[in-house]
Amino acid sequence: MGADQKAIALGIAFPTKQPGYLNLCVRSGHLLVTSGHVSDIKGKLGAGLTVEQGYQAARECAVKILQSVRQTHGTLDGLRVLKLLGCVNSAPDFTDQHLVVNGASDLYHQLFGKEDLGFHARSALGFASLPTGVAVEVEAIFEIVEAK
Repeated sequence: MGADQKAIALGIAFPTKQPGYLNLCVRSGHLLVTSGHVSDIKGKLGAGLTVEQGYQAARECAVKILQSVRQTHGTLDGLRVLKLLGCVNSAPDFTDQHLVVNGASDLYHQLFGKEDLGFHARSALGFASLPTGVAVEVEAIFEIVEAK
């Protein structure tokens, strides 16, 4: 079963999004580069939000990225996850950003394979604030490795 069918089996929906102010996913050669996608969960990790809530927020971002990538590429099949950047709205003493961003990485490992197309590079960084007070923002780069 390919990544596309795995996502659908997990209950991930793929609604059509209307173009907005910025391009959510742009293709350049064999790369798909996404804008930052933000969680619906708002708040600050380590000051009101738990690591588990942050993990869910990062997973939300990963789902939104998949929706944008699929709208641009037409499928999730034939893609390799190259890089994630996870930005975590963090209290000054919060140091578990990596555990929060695992919410995105774990979903991609599940869909693309942990030791295969989903084995990606990643940065997980803490920020004093994020736009509109969201808990997490994630951006990604995918490589197109097979023709659709």
